[in-house]
Formats: sequence, structure tokens, C-alpha cells
Amino acid sequence: MGMTAASRDTILQTRNLTKSFKGFVAVAGVDLAVRRGTIHALIGPNGAGKTTCFNLLTKFLEPSGGQILFNGTDITAESPVQVARRGVVRSFQISAVFPHLSVLDNVRIALQRPLGNSFQFWRSARSLDALNPRAMALLSQVGLETQARRLAVELPYGQKRALEIATTLALDPELLLLDEPTQGMGHEDVEQVMALIKSVSAKRTTLMVEHNMKVVSGISDRITVLARGAVLAEGTYAEISAHPDVISAYMGSDAGRFRPQVPA
Repeated sequence: MGMTAASRDTILQTRNLTKSFKGFVAVAGVDLAVRRGTIHALIGPNGAGKTTCFNLLTKFLEPSGGQILFNGTDITAESPVQVARRGVVRSFQISAVFPHLSVLDNVRIALQRPLGNSFQFWRSARSLDALNPRAMALLSQVGLETQARRLAVELPYGQKRALEIATTLALDPELLLLDEPTQGMGHEDVEQVMALIKSVSAKRTTLMVEHNMKVVSGISDRITVLARGAVLAEGTYAEISAHPDVISAYMGSDAGRFRPQVPA
């Protein structure tokens, strides 16, 4: 059976993806289809199952049921390492960065990862220097080329996130998973990170969990809304923001958070 145009267009698909913890259903039969080359946002009130979904996609958790397909191949039974090798890479919260190493060293270490799965701190400085041109190219992609010699710990919050994205890009992901990329940020940092996500997504596909509606409305091509572990709605920002079920789901704990915004 040949691939249809629609399936070629879909980089990641889940079918009836389910996860229960001791009787509590955290993810309840989610069907997700992420189109190649898009920025796709996963949103929903707290407790909607977004992070659990991400953990299932990266195989940090085993699904209780359902399937995960990447480029048409069933990866449901694969290990986290196998999934990452296929090109599904998740950007971690700040902890992915070594605080007391320089910005450049953080990226050079990340660039070694594909050679094995361990950090080879003992490799000679000379072999690490061979990675400098690639590391600097990645830093310039995220606007950090002037900060190469600074210690990561000294960077302001928004730039720490930019460094973390650079270390993720070192693995050249085909599908980039971003977990709350603007969490805890002030307005200026949010603007900076929005522009960064848009630029690094130009040649790849990005799936992000994000709370900030300004970010969601500003850069997402498509949005899936989860509530109580199930898909409540999917569409463009204009479509979901007008959806009565979405509006009512966001009342209560997230009251007032969901206001239709027309992207500038």
C-alpha cells in the first residue's frame, strides 16, 4: 500500500494514544496528526495531559494503549534513544545546560552526542576545537555568537533558553519538541524566544506545549486543545478561539487566559 499524499505530509501521528496511572486516565485516546514543516501547539488547561503526551511521544513513559507513528513507521515500542536517533528531540528545561561551562562548550558537548551517547569530557581539546565552526554557526542561529565565552550560569533567562535550544539543534532534529519554551519569562524575553522558535522552525517541524496565548496565536500554524486527557478541538487559532467548548474549558482555573487575539 503506497503512502497517500496526506500521510507523506504527516510527520507524527498518534492513534488512540492512552495512558492510565493506577486507574486515572491521564491521556484518553488522543489522535494527533502533525504536518511536516509546521509549528503545532498543544494547549489546554492545567491537568489536561499535555506533559504526559510529550512523555509518551519521547518514550519517557510507556503508553497504556494506542500507537505512535513517525514518518509512517510505528515507533510505539522503541526506546527513548531510538526515538531520538530517528530525529525526535525534546528541548529540556534549563537543566539540559551545564551551568559552569561556557556557552560554546555547552554546544560543543551537544555536538558530540551523535557520536555516542555519553559526554566525552576526556576527549582532547584539539578534537573539541574541530567542532568550533559548527558550534559557532549554531550559536549565531540563536543569536548567542557574542556570548560564546561566557559561563552559561551568567546568561539572563531568555538567553539560557536560547542556549538550550542551540544544544537541542546540535542533534539536528527533524521534529523539535518544545516543552513550555516561554515559561517564567518576562515580556521582552517572550518576544525574543517567539522570534527564535519561528526562525529555527524554518526547516523543520516543531511541536510545542505552551501556556502563553500570545505565543500560541503569534507563531502556531495549527493548535490541538486537550482537556481531561482528550482532544477537545483542533484548528487554527481563529477556529479554536471561537470554539464554544474551548472557551468553556478555559473558564475556571484559567479564567480570562483565553482571549481571542488576532495575530499582528
